[in-house]
Amino acid sequence: MSNSFDKRKEELREFNSALENLQVRKPEIQSKPIDIPEGFLVVCPHCGKTLVSEEYTSALYVCPSCGHHARLHAKERLREVMDEGYEVLFTDMEEKHLDFPDYQNKLAKAKEASGDDESIICVDGKINGIKALVGVMDSYFMMGSMGSICGERVALLAEKALKEHKPLILFTCSGGARMQEGVISLFQMAKTSEAIGRLKDKELYISVLTDPTTGGVSASFASLADITLAEPKALIGFAGKRVIEQTIKETLPKDFQSAEFLLNKGYVDSIVERKDMKKTLSLLLKLHNYR
Repeated sequence: MSNSFDKRKEELREFNSALENLQVRKPEIQSKPIDIPEGFLVVCPHCGKTLVSEEYTSALYVCPSCGHHARLHAKERLREVMDEGYEVLFTDMEEKHLDFPDYQNKLAKAKEASGDDESIICVDGKINGIKALVGVMDSYFMMGSMGSICGERVALLAEKALKEHKPLILFTCSGGARMQEGVISLFQMAKTSEAIGRLKDKELYISVLTDPTTGGVSASFASLADITLAEPKALIGFAGKRVIEQTIKETLPKDFQSAEFLLNKGYVDSIVERKDMKKTLSLLLKLHNYR
């Protein structure tokens, strides 16, 4: 046994020596680490693939690997959809909230983090030359929650569209009603729904559901449009999937509450990729005789 083992070791030494003589094995080279500038690379939040930040930004924050549409700030969305020169509306409104503990501080932090004064920005402008009133919700402002100012802005925008005979487009992205305002936030569901109801008798209303659209927003003005669009794979629903399963004691489909699932069920009219959103909206406006 010992002789066999020694013989095997000798054969391995001869083999290694032959490889070195043939220079098949390359000597180890000490490589210097590559200095990558901060912010040069980003990671897709969905598939985890590393992407070049500049390319990711130019692709409107859509992952080229899995097609995931990352969340946008409201101002980024406006740059994507609106022509230059739009007017921001309703900027002089103040929050009249209940004395919820630390609410003032949370609002201040949300304004600083998002660069916006509320969870929705409303503008008057053009989309490929066609006049339109547009509201864009921002998930980076307290998860796009709907408080009294958000609800008031949606209602005022609908009233302005009705008065000026312009189409209304709302991009929704929300976790629902703002809990710090209690029942006041729930009142916004009725107020916005009533305003949208009056508008739809006269003018076109398009709702674009983005990730996520949930809670009181999905249960009110987000669901009342003449035409309902959605971005790919957007989460859309009212209560969470787990809560529903525990309530009805059933297992729901894997893609439940996705834009694709709701398209199949007829809740969503069409799923539109971000790169096609502006031309899709302008086409719909033209088909409804807006100029």
